[in-house]
Amino acid sequence: MGLIHVELFATLDLVGQAPGGPQEDPVGFPFGGWQAPLLDEVGGAQVGAAYEGTDALLLGRRTYDIFAAYWPHQEGGEDNEIATLFNNVPKYVASRATPTLSWAGSTQLGPDLAGAVREIRDRHEHVNVVGSLNLVQTLLREKLFDRLDLWLHPVVLGVGKKVFDGGAVPTNLTLLDPPVASPKGIVYLRYGLADGTPGTGDMTAPDRGIGRDD
Repeated sequence: MGLIHVELFATLDLVGQAPGGPQEDPVGFPFGGWQAPLLDEVGGAQVGAAYEGTDALLLGRRTYDIFAAYWPHQEGGEDNEIATLFNNVPKYVASRATPTLSWAGSTQLGPDLAGAVREIRDRHEHVNVVGSLNLVQTLLREKLFDRLDLWLHPVVLGVGKKVFDGGAVPTNLTLLDPPVASPKGIVYLRYGLADGTPGTGDMTAPDRGIGRDD
């Protein structure tokens, strides 16, 4: 069985909407492209490394349309390595509509999204989910992911779609690598899905030593 890797870019208030450009998800959101001024070589290298070993892409329709219009034309250019990877691996698209799948190697998933994702996981070693915030929220709710790469950016927007919306479920994660900060303040966190659900405790309990007067 392979692994589902989710790549997420978020602000400090966990807005994940339209980081790459104003055209990504513009309705009611004035900050499309908020990520661009914060990118640097360190952050870019981290993102590139996250794609290593990818043998399939799992995308929502909006992200698919943006990628399909861009990546087929980038081989041989500055982004040749990622372009070649994306253009040659299978692309699986989650959509309730009937999108035009013009990008070679693309397949639309059926209505049973959870079942389809499990089949993809069985078929591939490293399935990478890029962007696709609505799809990601479904995967998080269903716990249909194995690794979560989260890049936190030093900006607060106050509006926009959140990484974890009102339908999030209690989930334990484990930190797989030490956090790494880029020169412009982006903090890269790599988590793995852990067993169980979050526990509770009392920070004023005697063994904690907090809130005591003695």
